[in-house]
Parts: sequence; C-alpha cells; structure tokens
Amino acid sequence: MALGYVRPARPEDAGEIARIQLATWRVAYRRILPRHVLDNLDEEYLARRWSAAVQEPPSGAHRVLVAVEQAEQSYLVGFAASGPADAESLAPNEPAEALGSGVVAVTDLLVEPRWGRRGHGSRLLAASVDLWRSDGFDRAVAWAFDADAATRKFLTGAGWEPDGAARALDVDDMLVNQLRLHVAVPAEGAAEGDTAAG
Repeated sequence: MALGYVRPARPEDAGEIARIQLATWRVAYRRILPRHVLDNLDEEYLARRWSAAVQEPPSGAHRVLVAVEQAEQSYLVGFAASGPADAESLAPNEPAEALGSGVVAVTDLLVEPRWGRRGHGSRLLAASVDLWRSDGFDRAVAWAFDADAATRKFLTGAGWEPDGAARALDVDDMLVNQLRLHVAVPAEGAAEGDTAAG
C-alpha cells in the first residue's frame, strides 16, 4: 500500500516542481489556456524561479511544500506555495487594504494528474493550514479559473467559498476568467474536516 506525506521543499526539488507544474498545467488547463502558451512554457525558467522561491523566500511566511508518494520508491507528486497576500491577491481596482492583515494567499496547489485522488492535495492543504496558523494568519485566499471545475470542487469541498471578487487574465490576447475563494484559518483544535477535503 502506498503512503504519502508532505515536507518543506528543498533546493534540489526545484526541477521536479517545475516538471510537475508543466505536466499538470498541460493536462488541467488544456481547454482553459491557449495551447501554444502551454507548449511554450520553459521548464528551466520555472525551475530557476522555484529554486529562488525555496532558497530565498521574500519572508519566513512564504512557504513551498511538496507532496511525496512513498511506495517502493519515493516520488514528488505535487506542491503548494503560499505567502502573505500582496497585490497579486487583489481584484482589479481593489484597494491595497481590502484584504486586511492576517491574510495568506495560495499561489499554487497542484498534484500531478496521474497521482490524483490519493489524498495528496488534502495533505498539502492541511499542512499549509498548520503553518498558516503558526504564522498568525486568520484567513486564506486563492484564485481559481472559472473553468477549472476540479480545483473549485476541491477547495469548496474543504470549506472554501467565493468571496465575490473576480478578474480576467489577459493570456496572449485571450481573456481567462478567475474567481477568488477564501476560507477562515481554523483555530488550533478545530475539527480536521474543517481544513481539508477527504
């Protein structure tokens, strides 16, 4: 029986994180983003960015976690990245103070499709919540593509809800709609079902 766990990303994970990101985007977003945009993503460039995110995070509250599938061998199968909410977390024309203090933003939460439905996403989310709580955050936000039903279902199943904010990303002259979801970071001792989908 396969086992899974979550740990902080290490510098040597950057290449595998980039590979997982590309593989996942090319499957999950193939009907959402233009094909040539997905085909032209540069894995080495992404690996350099992930290396910097792991080795030189902007703050101690910026985190990159990886999910590991452990069978006869161990495989990195997903990752999550989050940090204090910033301008990228805001909706268009939303004032900088709109989210308030104590808000963390999820920038990435991906599990490679071939490793889906094995609890890795839930473990990543639960581990992130534990860290957010220890960092003093009381609310989390994440942007999701309107057309990304899987991500929206996963997050709403874990208690997240749309907060009313929306935006459209210009991806090579194609507007791609997103909505923002949010959730309260539960206090220590809250029921486990309040923080992660099963």
